[in-house]
Amino acid sequence: MTKTKRTTTASAPVLGTRALNRATLERQLLLRRSPMSATDAVAHLVGLQAQNVKPPYYALAARLDGFTPEALSGPMADRTVVRIVTLRSTIHTHTADDCLTLRPLVQAARDRELHLFRSGLAGVDLDRLAVRARGLVEEEPRTMKELREALLEDWPDADPQSLSVAARCKLPLVQVTPRGLWGRSGQVRLTTAEHWLGRPAEQAPAPDDTVLRYLAAFGPASVKDMQTWAGLTRLRDAFERLRPRLVTYRDENGTELFDLPDAPRPDPDT
Repeated sequence: MTKTKRTTTASAPVLGTRALNRATLERQLLLRRSPMSATDAVAHLVGLQAQNVKPPYYALAARLDGFTPEALSGPMADRTVVRIVTLRSTIHTHTADDCLTLRPLVQAARDRELHLFRSGLAGVDLDRLAVRARGLVEEEPRTMKELREALLEDWPDADPQSLSVAARCKLPLVQVTPRGLWGRSGQVRLTTAEHWLGRPAEQAPAPDDTVLRYLAAFGPASVKDMQTWAGLTRLRDAFERLRPRLVTYRDENGTELFDLPDAPRPDPDT
C-alpha cells in the first residue's frame, strides 16, 4: 500500500505556489465579487472565523457584490446563522445547519481541550455537569460568569474557570443575539444550539462530506492542511475513502494534494 501511494504521488502533476494561490482565491470568492447571498457564502466557506464581532462582516464585504451589514445581521437575528465555538476551538459564524453538524464533528477536539483542565475538575462528574449546565442556559441565556458561579454551588472545590470551560466543551453553546449584530452591543450570553435553533444536533457525522466541502472552499489541499483548519486529527481515513472521487496533485515540496475533479483551478497568471 505504501509503495503504491508513493508511486501515485510521485507521478501526480505539480502545482506551484501561484497556481495554489489562484485556486484558493477563486474558491474563497476573492478573485472577483460574487452575487452569492451572505448566508450562501457562509455555507460555501464552511463558516467564518469570528473571535470578534466585525471580522465576518469585513470578510463578506470583501467577497460579495453589494454586501451590506444587514445581509449578515438579518440572518443572525432570525437564527439562520449563529456564533459558536467549533473549528480550532475558536468562535465561528456558521449557518444553523452547519452549527448542528460541525459542532458534533469537532467534539473530539473539545474532549482533548477539556483534558487540559482535568486538575481543576477533580471530583467533578462531567456528565452531571453537562446536565446541570444545560438546564441553566436553557432556562435563560447566561454569561460565562453567571454559569461559572452557578456551577460553583454544586462543585465549590473545583477551579471556577475549569467549570465554565467544561460546560463549553461538553455542550454546543451558541452566543445569542444581540451579540454579533452589526451596530449593536451586548454581553456574550450562551444557550445550547438545540434550544436556540429549536431542533436537535446531529450525532457526530463521518467527516467525508466536510472533507468535500473543505476542498471546494480551500483546495487543493493536503490531509494536514485540513487537520490544521479543523483542529482535528486522523482525517487520513476519510481522504482515502474519498480517493476514487478525487484527483491528486503535489506541491513543490512533494506533498500530496487532493482536490475535486471539477473544482476551479485558474491559470497561475490570473
